[in-house]
Amino acid sequence: MTQLPDPLSRRDRQRQTREALIFAARSVFAEDGFHAASLDRIAREAGFSKGAVYSNFEGKSGLFLAVMDANLELAEADLDDPFERTSNPASTGKDVAEREGYPPGATQGFALATLEFIASAARDETVAAQLHERLAAVLAYYSAIAQKGRADDETLTVSEVGTLLAALDQGAGLILLAGDIAPDPDLFNAGMRRLVDPARALTERAPEA
Repeated sequence: MTQLPDPLSRRDRQRQTREALIFAARSVFAEDGFHAASLDRIAREAGFSKGAVYSNFEGKSGLFLAVMDANLELAEADLDDPFERTSNPASTGKDVAEREGYPPGATQGFALATLEFIASAARDETVAAQLHERLAAVLAYYSAIAQKGRADDETLTVSEVGTLLAALDQGAGLILLAGDIAPDPDLFNAGMRRLVDPARALTERAPEA
């Protein structure tokens, strides 16, 4: 006699519901933008009613923040040393998204939706505070990159180098969004490496020059 699997606990069911809503939300936000995205459509895409969204998140803003959290987890899983990176960083997010099963163009679409969300959150004290927590987590992610390749004689703190790495990486992303111009991979990687370990970056680039 085949033994039936144990029924899912309430906590497991809720986790699965949240994950399905987050997955659907990322695609809908990427396609429609933050403001135009409909919670009805997100719930329908995930196979639930709109009530499931409000049972798990604090409205559209709360759901968007949850998608940001999921994206950050994916980015942290792909944390790499700039001295080992060979691909164009602008394509990294795209590769991760496609590997997770998101449709083509989802990365750029969600980035545009994020700009909408940031502008909206800046006018809401509660949401702005929650967004700041995510931005702090983003800076921590870049600080972890800085820590991995930190030189012994570096005078800047890990946090300071992480902030500069974030400015370079996110700034390149904005240029890509605004003009569809991807930064030259070699130039970008050279910049990231000089921030992490200037002496090593110059030494490794010298033969190429």
